[in-house]
Amino acid sequence: MAVIQFLIQLGPAVMMPIIFFILAMIFRVRVGQGFKASMLVGIGFVGINLVIGLLLGTLGPAAEAMVSRFGLSLTVVDPGWPVGATIGWGTPIVPFVVFSAVILNILLLMFKWTKTVNIDIFNYWHFMLTGGVVYAATNSVVVGTIAALIHFLIAIVIADVTAPRIQKEFDLKGVSFAHATSAIYVPIGMAVNWIIEKIPGLRTIKADPEEITKKYGVMGEPLTLGTILGVLLGILAGFGIAEILTLGVKVAAVMVLLPAMINVLVEGLEIVRKAAEAFLKQRFPDREFYIGLDTALLIGNPAVLATGLLLIPGALILAILLPGNKVLPFVDLASLVFLIPMAAPYLQKNLVRLFISGLVMVALVLYAGTSIAPLYTTAANLVNVSLPERVSATTELANLVGGATTPLGWLLIKLASIFA
Repeated sequence: MAVIQFLIQLGPAVMMPIIFFILAMIFRVRVGQGFKASMLVGIGFVGINLVIGLLLGTLGPAAEAMVSRFGLSLTVVDPGWPVGATIGWGTPIVPFVVFSAVILNILLLMFKWTKTVNIDIFNYWHFMLTGGVVYAATNSVVVGTIAALIHFLIAIVIADVTAPRIQKEFDLKGVSFAHATSAIYVPIGMAVNWIIEKIPGLRTIKADPEEITKKYGVMGEPLTLGTILGVLLGILAGFGIAEILTLGVKVAAVMVLLPAMINVLVEGLEIVRKAAEAFLKQRFPDREFYIGLDTALLIGNPAVLATGLLLIPGALILAILLPGNKVLPFVDLASLVFLIPMAAPYLQKNLVRLFISGLVMVALVLYAGTSIAPLYTTAANLVNVSLPERVSATTELANLVGGATTPLGWLLIKLASIFA
């Protein structure tokens, strides 16, 4: 357990280079090349985290200002994904889930039931959050562990199924994404796309970034789109002119810089991937393997990132309009982009389809959060989480982004509650 905590504390920027260097040595990459590959992966993660940090740090105040301007006074507060991660890594189920998930992944690979080698250990918290809330509901390590592993298994299955399409659409080779939040929304995106295809007029709207750029030139490029969306969010937040313009420039910067940082990571990944492919084909000529990574690699796509920005005011409007909703979207508003990236290829990376699908996903999250808030709050209290400023310790809690408020997480928590 101490080793696990140490690795998690290192963070992806340090942990991933170590993992990739070990993989490079296993796959017979020269030491110098292995070092270069692993450091490029690490540098890529540092860059991605810096840019995402810029995005969240820039949008956070705007989102909070919007909450204030909309005058929302709902009783369940979203405290942000760090609280979810703390719950995920803080309950007694952690050592059982981590070791069982690793062993389960190995067994699935041995029996050819999966192609995904999930090395995205930091994001284990997504399915362990589901297990943590189940533990809070049942006080059973066994039931909590089983719930977390079911969530993990389904995410692995979705990772395998979606890998070819995602690799093609995002120009990424040899990877998959067993992200226990994003993966669960892929069927939702597919269902929304199926419905849109049945609606005349709506189904013919072409709104992918390439089409927008082709039609509008520089006005349709990501940097322009980012500027417009940043300015719009600043206006909705009630900012002054200087703050609005600053927000526009910073969002545009994210739209340009994030893909560049992802390219750095992919350069390192490609060195190891090619060596792994050659090594494994010699020993397993009939097998194909994917490296399971974080969906942070996908949110740099202009359609995904733009939709995530549009979902901020969209989520606030839904919170007001949805009957029976008690969840106040707050800290995780800027992180809503992580709900949609894996579904994007199945929605043709079309901004209109992505936005409609994103609204459906957010609506499901709000209702799930309303439903499990008492249990989520109990889980948070069990691990003594540190709440963000302006989040009262007396309110009920539920995250917008995290495994527990996905449809699968909600279902597992509700079924487990029967044993409480």
